[in-house]
Amino acid sequence: MQWLSDRNRWLPAAMLATGALGAHAAPAEPTNLDFEDGSLGQVPTGWFAPPINERNGYTIELSDEGAKSGRHVVLMSKVGAAASEADAMRGGGLGNVMQVADATPYRGKRVRFSGWVRTEMLPLGLQAGRAQAWFRVDRPGGHMGFFDNMQDRPIRARDWQRFEIIGDIAPDAETINFGLMLIGNGKAWLDGVAIDIAGVAGEGNQPPGELGERGLENLFALARLLGYVRYFHPTDAVAETDWNLFAVQAVRRVEEAATPRELAQILQSVFQDVAPTVRVAPTGDVLARPAAFTAEGPTEIRYWEHNGVKVGDQPSIYSSNLRTSATAPLSPDEPIEADLGGGVSALVPTAIPVDQQASFEGTPDEALSAGVVPDHWRPTGDDRSTRLAAVVLAWNVFQHFYPYFDVVDVDWETTLRRSLKAAAVDAGEVDFIDTIKRLVADLRDGHGRVAHQGEGPRLLPPLACDWVADDLVVTAVGEGIKELRPGDVVTEIDGGPVLEILASFEETISSATAQHLRHRALADLGLGPPGSTIALKVRAPSGKERTVAVERNTPPWGDGIVTEPRPDQGAELAAGVVYVDLGRIQHVREFNDLVPTLANAKGIVFDMRGYPAFPFTPVIAHLIDETVTSAQWHVPLVNHPDRRDMQFRFSNWPVNPKSPRFTQNIAVVTDGRAISAAETFLGIIEHYKLAEIVGGPTAGTNGNINPFMLPGGYHVTWTGMRVLKHDGSQHHGVGIQPTVPVSRTVEGITAGRDELLERAVAVLTGG
Repeated sequence: MQWLSDRNRWLPAAMLATGALGAHAAPAEPTNLDFEDGSLGQVPTGWFAPPINERNGYTIELSDEGAKSGRHVVLMSKVGAAASEADAMRGGGLGNVMQVADATPYRGKRVRFSGWVRTEMLPLGLQAGRAQAWFRVDRPGGHMGFFDNMQDRPIRARDWQRFEIIGDIAPDAETINFGLMLIGNGKAWLDGVAIDIAGVAGEGNQPPGELGERGLENLFALARLLGYVRYFHPTDAVAETDWNLFAVQAVRRVEEAATPRELAQILQSVFQDVAPTVRVAPTGDVLARPAAFTAEGPTEIRYWEHNGVKVGDQPSIYSSNLRTSATAPLSPDEPIEADLGGGVSALVPTAIPVDQQASFEGTPDEALSAGVVPDHWRPTGDDRSTRLAAVVLAWNVFQHFYPYFDVVDVDWETTLRRSLKAAAVDAGEVDFIDTIKRLVADLRDGHGRVAHQGEGPRLLPPLACDWVADDLVVTAVGEGIKELRPGDVVTEIDGGPVLEILASFEETISSATAQHLRHRALADLGLGPPGSTIALKVRAPSGKERTVAVERNTPPWGDGIVTEPRPDQGAELAAGVVYVDLGRIQHVREFNDLVPTLANAKGIVFDMRGYPAFPFTPVIAHLIDETVTSAQWHVPLVNHPDRRDMQFRFSNWPVNPKSPRFTQNIAVVTDGRAISAAETFLGIIEHYKLAEIVGGPTAGTNGNINPFMLPGGYHVTWTGMRVLKHDGSQHHGVGIQPTVPVSRTVEGITAGRDELLERAVAVLTGG
């Protein structure tokens, strides 16, 4: 496996795009924010369109039609070939108009970037396309400061809609960058932009501070109640509440309660406006039910129906909807009655008679107008209450909807307490990244990732490594690196023993299997600031040790990464045995170009040591004589909290045979890098016995991810559905097992051999 990171596959497209727009000369101050200067049909004066626009088919022009104010408006459009969500993830379905300005006047200030946007969008993937304003602060050394691209609140309105982004400018900020993105096909208009100083950076933030035992129990109780209300109390007020801001304000009010009775009173007050019929009391007191809890006679019932769960506004196969039915799966006279911890209990209605709905409705705007934070304040990881709220929110998503707690051994309540205590004392937004990573790591989910701009730019040394048992072995080196050779074993990194460093990394990595955990750790071990030096103590095959200093100058993904050499596509590995690397095919047409060669092959080796970059079903179609299906997809159907009575909606999809039929003499090479879609391919191979599987077990994680954003800009991904093997047995944490197990050796690596590939050829040729 390469010493590289595949993290970009899990990052939101807009985060990648706005983080890599290239350098542009910065004027002294923002200019032409009203778009009154410039020539019609051209990019407005003072603004620019990055090269990505032309490449992706987007146009930017000044227009005199339909301005919000003044004479002119800027119009961004794409009306050509339909863009897909996959295109957008690769930057191919995204356009941008932007401006760069000197940050000096804004250093140490809180800045408001605002304006007006309207759209006319065409369909994009699972949802319509969208427009997103964005604002980014660049700091020295390529580090990013504040960043917000409105991923959690995109604009699709056809009428003018005002946007507002508020953020703090770092004392060492060099430039501010701002603009509008259009994702998908359609049109977006931007007008009336303004940038003004809203206050002092850091104003309203809480400093770090230890969480006492009483405060911990208070926040534990808040977490339980917030999850019950947010996901299971079926009112419009709940659906419309900004739960990120609500959670921050609730944390600030709840923590200081001195007794269970005071805690119950504060919780009742905090939730009163958004859920007035919720009842909280000290445990042991009677939780009196309002008369409206009981339906008299036949009536329609309102309740939440979660297919998985929908958090945020991003395209998703998952949904969360308020439903109304006379045959609802819930009853008004069976509310949640729960001991929340902290000495308090609560009663939360989960089903409401429609004719009594008015009695249950709250006013979310009033719930958020308590004045706990300044009007111009926005959640940030530099604020203690934001970090605590982020833990509460993330924990609840998994508490109620993660489909694998039945096969993952973790005390999830302990995870909540540990994470709250750590978040309280984290020094700021960067330290908190590891706290959330540790929370997600407890899921043992290979899709579990946390991304945040605070990590800054990080590069790798120009080499590739792999694990041979507990040895970290150099497998390839970049040009000009003469001090290292394949077969060198890395024993220390920057003075620390490799296995000790590995153990520290593994605490923050979510993985369902040991082999994938090692791969994920390998991706992070070498990362560091661009241009920095990493000191590697290595042991040569001869046993001689030496220390080598190598500059970090290689990106963790994309062009420039160092990889082990592999044969060319379509290469003949032995007489009549043809090689295909499924991870290097970018489009199905590339595979189709290989079909004539493969149709005449006596044997085929497919390489799946990684992730397929194209839809792989055409490959399967040439390996079968009758229709086959994928493994079993099970989307959770959730009506009850705490995963009680969790049901699942089953589906799979077919693959039909296609001519020409390839030989049956096939081997697939794989290892712990193969995850998700790669395991879908291998699962079909495994179940229908279409090929020998050569190498090591796969990652043991499959199913569509379900990303969400936490307050402070922490982007979290996780597996939102349960996937079972074709026969209904467990896949998570098991993966696809090889029929021909092969392990690498230091001797083989030293000699430049691909031992897995060699064994696959031997299997096909009888060698």
